[in-house]
Amino acid sequence: MGSLPLSIDILPDDAEALSLEEAAVRLRVSTGRIRTLIRDHNLLAASRGGQPVIPAAFFGPDGLAKHFEGLVTILLDGGYTRDEALEWLFEEQEDLALRPADALHTHSAREVLRRAQAQAF
Repeated sequence: MGSLPLSIDILPDDAEALSLEEAAVRLRVSTGRIRTLIRDHNLLAASRGGQPVIPAAFFGPDGLAKHFEGLVTILLDGGYTRDEALEWLFEEQEDLALRPADALHTHSAREVLRRAQAQAF
């Protein structure tokens, strides 16, 4: 089994995170599938205490948060690295008073997508 592409020292301390096993339960898939999603850039993960974790903000009540996959695709296709994308997702947007990862759960989700598109390249 190869290593996972994990962002190191990027996830804010106050960001709730799930283990790969907890993420698998949330998505009703195997831990192996979670690892594949991370390797295929469909899910962003970080290292916390030497363990891979996935921010809980990426999940909604029925799986991944609405617009999450599209947002990650926009960021990565727009030239962001995985680390830069994860950083951007957890930088507070002062005029929204939210971080983009948190905004995915509000009416501001489409605005976050628009901002990501505007920042491409």
